[in-house]
Amino acid sequence: MDKTIKLIGRKVVGGKVCGEALVSKVPVTFVGGADPITGILTEVGHPLQGCSLAGKILVYPTGKGSTGSSYRIYDMAMRKTGPIAFLQIKAEPVATIGAIMAGMPVVDSLEPNPIETIETGDFLEVDADAGTVLVTKKK
Repeated sequence: MDKTIKLIGRKVVGGKVCGEALVSKVPVTFVGGADPITGILTEVGHPLQGCSLAGKILVYPTGKGSTGSSYRIYDMAMRKTGPIAFLQIKAEPVATIGAIMAGMPVVDSLEPNPIETIETGDFLEVDADAGTVLVTKKK
């Protein structure tokens, strides 16, 4: 029987999606850190360097970098090379604006801590409207 864990947090941008988690324990930047054509994280030295964001639910502490990241997030969403949702410890304006433009669900302030609870490859059901995330652990 699969073990399902429920996380409860705060809706930042509404919406519902399901998909595979990609977890980073460190902040992510999109301008200079992600290739918008391929969706690959390119930031040198980042733990997820070389990983694809495409179609994933990105679980990370917060964004970093310039205001250009808002447009990069939107651009990647339109190309279908970006993540389909963000789960953050603390939402910040740059990533949030990009998510709003892209219609991408965002939840923050989740309990228990999503970075300690979710692993890359886990299946997530995000209901940002309700502020909930159901986690089915990977086999």
